[in-house]
Amino acid sequence: MSPQPQSQPPRADAPEPFNLTAYCLAPAPQRPPDRVGLIVIHDADAPLAEAEQWTFGRLDVAVRQVAAGLLAEGVRPGERVLLRLGNTSDAALLFFGAMAAGIVAVPTSSMLTADEVAFVVGDAEPALVAVAPELAAALPAGVRAVGPAQIVGWLRDADPTAYRMASPEEPAFLVYTSGTTGEPKGVLHAHRSAWGRRPMYAGWLGVGPGDTLLHAGAFNWTYTLGVGLTDPWANGATGAIYNGPKDPSVWGRLIERCSATIFAAVPGVYRQLLAHHGVDGVDLATLRHGLTAGEALSPELHAAWVAQTGRPLYEALGMSEISTYISAGPDVPTRVGSPGRPQPGRRVAILPTDGPPEPLPAGETGLLAVHRSDPGLMLGYWRRPDEDARAYRGEWFVGGDLAHLDPDGYVIHHGRADDVMNAQGYRVSPQEVERVLAGAPGVGDVGVTEVEARPGVRIIVAFVVPRVGAVAPADDGDRTAYRQAILTYAAQHLAAYKVPRAVVVMAELPRTANGKILRRELPAWWDSSAATSPGGTPS
Repeated sequence: MSPQPQSQPPRADAPEPFNLTAYCLAPAPQRPPDRVGLIVIHDADAPLAEAEQWTFGRLDVAVRQVAAGLLAEGVRPGERVLLRLGNTSDAALLFFGAMAAGIVAVPTSSMLTADEVAFVVGDAEPALVAVAPELAAALPAGVRAVGPAQIVGWLRDADPTAYRMASPEEPAFLVYTSGTTGEPKGVLHAHRSAWGRRPMYAGWLGVGPGDTLLHAGAFNWTYTLGVGLTDPWANGATGAIYNGPKDPSVWGRLIERCSATIFAAVPGVYRQLLAHHGVDGVDLATLRHGLTAGEALSPELHAAWVAQTGRPLYEALGMSEISTYISAGPDVPTRVGSPGRPQPGRRVAILPTDGPPEPLPAGETGLLAVHRSDPGLMLGYWRRPDEDARAYRGEWFVGGDLAHLDPDGYVIHHGRADDVMNAQGYRVSPQEVERVLAGAPGVGDVGVTEVEARPGVRIIVAFVVPRVGAVAPADDGDRTAYRQAILTYAAQHLAAYKVPRAVVVMAELPRTANGKILRRELPAWWDSSAATSPGGTPS
């Protein structure tokens, strides 16, 4: 077999000088100053006129006023500003305003505990923290902070400073991984990262001037800051964000309310939206397609979305270190079981798990890698040179995902290398088992991992959330039959060594704030009385 294709040659580097915020918001033909660039919806049932609406002209001035305010506080270019502002427009203005001044923005989730905040503060060593009043109590003592009152003052009184145009290699923002693979790591990105997102425009997003992209995420998540704001603004499109009361059925109404042409969310949001009949009776005439990333999209969920809405749903695969780089899109047909192909211009390879970093042929499973010349790739892990050294193999960055390429260049994802389970000496991907079980009757959500059934004996267990009405809550016999039906279904659709030995029924799965399954927490729900497979008690 010939070596696998590596997509097209690398794209041109970002222009120099460069500034990420200027690339997104400085006056340009695709961004008329009177066009609305940002909509923040507080009440899903209120008229759109009552939502926050920021024109491109106002955003351009506002981020430069915030930049001036931060500089006046004594924060210097290259220093860090930690953002603890919740899901508000202030968070977006501070993120882009800091970068406008050459200051490194550090967005964080409002759900972090005091211990987690203390870790990030100690690791990032910010010169300043921008914090909402309700989150201030979690800050360590002695931290310098500003709040919404100062931000309002900057937006009222500050003279906007000029964008700091510099090398595209200058640090722009620092994000922390969700901790699903261990202690959180800071991932430092350069201003060129926005330029490195350009392959997504046609390869996944299908976004252009005049579009409205509704994103279901929060302002503190890079999926939202990137797909929800950076990419729409760079293309002259409107970003729409909801920060009202949680309601899994709200998104269909919001698509109609703001005439969204594109909707972006994690698969879990789509799953809940359909389960709660959130698209029933809703006018989706403006919607061209949906986007999803963050976890694997099951074939069943994809089919259900298309059947109920008549709109395509395009999946992407990415990571904090580069954002999405594998995807389907308007120009890349979806393929069941695959998130898509390398985006145009990306150099992607499958490398052996051990040995020289020589690309494997199509069909062979190995580590998914992207060439280190990609402009979207991070500068490195913050103050972790050992992690940097482990992440690179020759000219390739390896993020820990296992995959293979099919003959047409589609990526078949097998999960993270550190998620892979060992069953009777065979390596088993939890995502593969989850995809199959998602199609079992009565399954609403599912996570799969290994548990230690007894000392020295590890088995594969499925943790399942039933669909509404699938199981009678107080009927133990019904639950036993339900678990056994899932195991029977698994035995019919999976190789014997991949079949879970037990099923645990749960009310909901533990997930990160970004919607990813926390597989490492699932064993805490393990119960040895859970139904075992037809093969009997694990031995």
